[in-house]
Parts: sequence; structure tokens; C-alpha cells
Amino acid sequence: MTSVDVAAEPAAPVPPVRRRRWPAVLAALAAGGALLLAFPNAGLWWCAPIGVALLALAVHRRGFWAGTGLGLLTGLAFLVPLLSWTTIVGGAAPWLILSAFEAGYLALAAGAAAWCSPLVDRYRWSWPVLTGLLWTGQEAVRDRYPFGGFPWGRLAFSQGDSPLLRWAVVGGAPLVTFLVAVTGGLLAAAVWRRSLRAGLVLGGAATALVLSGLLVPTAAPHGPAVTVAIVQGNVPRLGLEFNAQRRAVLDNHVDATLDLAAQVAAGKSRRPDLVIWPENASDIDPLIAEDADARARISQAADAIRAPILVGTLLYGPGDHTRNVALVWQPGTGPGDTYVKRHPVPFAEYMPLRSLARLVSDRVDLVRSDFVGGDRPGVLRVGPARVGVAICFEVAYDGLVRDTVTGGAQLLAVQTNNADFDPAEAGQQLAMVRLRAVEHGRDAVMVSTVGISAFVDAGGHTSDVSGFNTRAVAVRELRLGGARTLASELGPAVEYMLVGLGVLAFAGAGFIRRRSRRSIERGHDTGAR
Repeated sequence: MTSVDVAAEPAAPVPPVRRRRWPAVLAALAAGGALLLAFPNAGLWWCAPIGVALLALAVHRRGFWAGTGLGLLTGLAFLVPLLSWTTIVGGAAPWLILSAFEAGYLALAAGAAAWCSPLVDRYRWSWPVLTGLLWTGQEAVRDRYPFGGFPWGRLAFSQGDSPLLRWAVVGGAPLVTFLVAVTGGLLAAAVWRRSLRAGLVLGGAATALVLSGLLVPTAAPHGPAVTVAIVQGNVPRLGLEFNAQRRAVLDNHVDATLDLAAQVAAGKSRRPDLVIWPENASDIDPLIAEDADARARISQAADAIRAPILVGTLLYGPGDHTRNVALVWQPGTGPGDTYVKRHPVPFAEYMPLRSLARLVSDRVDLVRSDFVGGDRPGVLRVGPARVGVAICFEVAYDGLVRDTVTGGAQLLAVQTNNADFDPAEAGQQLAMVRLRAVEHGRDAVMVSTVGISAFVDAGGHTSDVSGFNTRAVAVRELRLGGARTLASELGPAVEYMLVGLGVLAFAGAGFIRRRSRRSIERGHDTGAR
């Protein structure tokens, strides 16, 4: 019987052994570093399964609390630098608290992986699958709790240039995360076996799994062609001072659109069917009488380009609250339909636990008026297209984007304002847009006040990618989508299934541990006689 044949059969439970601590600590830290390298700016997607494998090796055959501690090391090494852009808004303390809190989810998943070691030792084939299920499960919880969750750093968002990205058309981000983690589990099993033949077989399986994405067809939109312009007007100064430059930012976007209109009139550019401005292009409410000049300037731009503009702006009310909105501005008639951002960002657009948060950062009261969320999906008719709108961080949430597609969106638009962040955060956000385009079979745009802005086709490929902290205008022909992908139809069902299987696996590990404990107790009783 070969070593590979042995791996396919149930093996006897392996009794706990004392493993050296420091190699595991180093492996856990290296896992965090590898995960970090998988995301923009580095963007080395193949480092993601390596990071998963290193953590799986570090925690195997350890106790729950040891595994949790090692997982926390991985989470901190990964998320503290990944989320460093949050210091610009909140300062050092909120950045570190957020990073540590998010790392806690990975820590618990690593503890669960360690606790499930008897299951892996009895059924060796289960290691890669269990690894995928636990990663998907911790992301499912982290994406939702607390305050609606914070999905940054999902494995799926690291796979922009990976063949595995194409699997998003089948099962969305949860399936891509699952497959990345299964690949890592296969690599871990290959290293653990210490058998050349088994290692080659398992390593080959990992490679085949990654390459399997090349066999998955993406959904190309076959609707009418539309010409879309994106306008990145830039801001005078980056950082929190952006909010004190509201009129200058609006003027930048108006002037950039007027320049585009002049190029169209001179025959140097195609006339767009619709124009998309970023989030906060006008932080001045153009619908109130006190800001009639802002209304006039936006109308000037729309009339000059002779196309509707999707304006990212703020509207005051109800009461003392504010709304972050996408507003359709028609040439000749002015403001029309509006989408209100459904998921305001906690501790940035509204301040839960304000008195407690004030103890952590003196910037809390910069959020003077809490934003309120909308209650309808962001589907707006803009010229000839039904546009699915996600504002800023909303692109990270599966359901918010899917709702626009099931609501009839033919094109996806992500309006964002990265003036408070840095190029790394903008690159991470663009990676999410790429996945959403593939997931739903829709061409997409990301447009930012300062960058990065880009077009993304339904295959996840980018074009006209702008620089950061610069003015940019781009015009491109896109196709409108109609048919829904399998991922759009299934929605969260794939994630629910994977989480459910993870719970069953965890329960199975508990059953094996209980049986093993009883066997040991019976052995002790027999020896005593």
C-alpha cells in the first residue's frame, strides 16, 4: 500500500504530543506576513494560500488556547499593517483597537482548527476542506458583527490576478475564500506528511485547484454599448482637511467636466452617455436654498456635457442627521432620483458609543452629525443605463452589491472618497470592485475624488487606472448586462452551506475527542484491574 493510499483511509487518533513552541510562533508570524503580501500594494495573490498553510501547520495538534494565541499573532501581523490607513482618520489608538478586534476572529478560527486536530488525524483527507470551512466561517461572522461587520482583508479580495477569481461567478466571495483556504490546506498537508510522493501529489492537487479557475467561464454582458465618463477632480490637500475644502472640491469636479465638454465639442473625445462623479464630489447640499450656487455649478457641468451626471453629495436631514447620497443630475432639469447609502460607516459617519469612543480618540466629535442609512438598493436610471450604486465601503458587503443586480442594475458604479486614506486602501478597494464585476457579470467603474479610479470589465480586468492625488478624466465604452450569474441567483446560499458544513465538522471533532477520552478512561480502568 502506498503512502497516498494510506492518506485516503481513516487513521487511528494520534495522542497529543508536546510540540516545540518557537517554530510555531515564527510560522504564525510568517503566516501574517504572507497574507499581507497577498493584498495591494504588493498584490502577490499566491502568498494567500501560503499564509493559510503556515497558520494551519502552526496550530495543528495544539490545544484550543495555544491555537488561539497563534492565530492572534497571525491576525496582528496581517491586519495591523493592512489597516494602517485608518490612522489618518482615527489616529493610532482606534487603528490598533480595530486591528486587534478583527484579529480576534482569526484567532478563534485558529483555535477551532487546533481543537479539530483529532478529526484531521483520523480522516487525513479532511484537513484542506476543514481549513476552507473554518476560514469561510470566520469571515462570515466578521463580515456581519458588530455594527454590520467589517469585511476588509477577506481572502477573496486578494485574488484579483489569480485564476481563482473566476470562481466568483459561481459562488461569490465566500466560494473564492473557501478555495484559497483549501489550497492552503493542501499545501499544509503536503508539508506535514514528510513523504516526497504524498507531498508531490498534494502539491499537485493545490496547483490543479488554482488552475481550475481557468476552466470557469466568466459572464460577458451582451447588452447595448454605452459611453461612460468618470471624473476624478482631486482635492487641494489630502487628509481630514478635505472637509474644509468643500467648495474647492466641487469646483474641481465641475471644471474637469467642463474641460471634457470642451474636448467633446472640439471632436477630441466621444460624448458620454453618462458621467460619474465620486463620493463627496459635492459635500455641499445642492438642494437647499442657502447653497444655490452649488446647484448652479452642477447644472452648468451637466448642461455643458449634455449628459446626466451621477453626483456624490450630502443631503441634510432628517432632523439633525445627514445622508450620504448618489444623486442623478439631468441636463436642463437638474436633480432627479437619489440613492441613500445604506451602510454608513460606524465611528466615521456615525458615532456609536460616543462617550466611550471619546476616551479613545479626541477626533470623535469631528463627526458632529450622525449619518442615517437608506432603506432601498442603489439602482438608479442614469441616461440609458440602470446603474447599481455602491458608495465607498459598501462594495465590501456581498448583499449590498447583489441587491442592486437583482434589482435590475446593468452596470456597477462604486463612488468613493479616498482623500482621507492612502494608495494602499484605494488599491484594496479596487480589488473588491474587480471581484464584484466577475461575481455579477457586470462591467463596473470605480471613481474616487483623488484616486484610484478605473474601469473594470466583467472578467475583472482593469483599464484607465488613474494615479493617486491627481486629476483624471477617462471615457470608455462599456456593455450593459442583463442575465444574472449563478452567484447572483444563489446569493448567500453558498456561504450558508459552507458555514453549516463547518459547524458539522466542528461537532464531528467534538464527537471524536469524546470517544478518544472514553477510550483512554477505559484503558486506565482496565490497567487498574
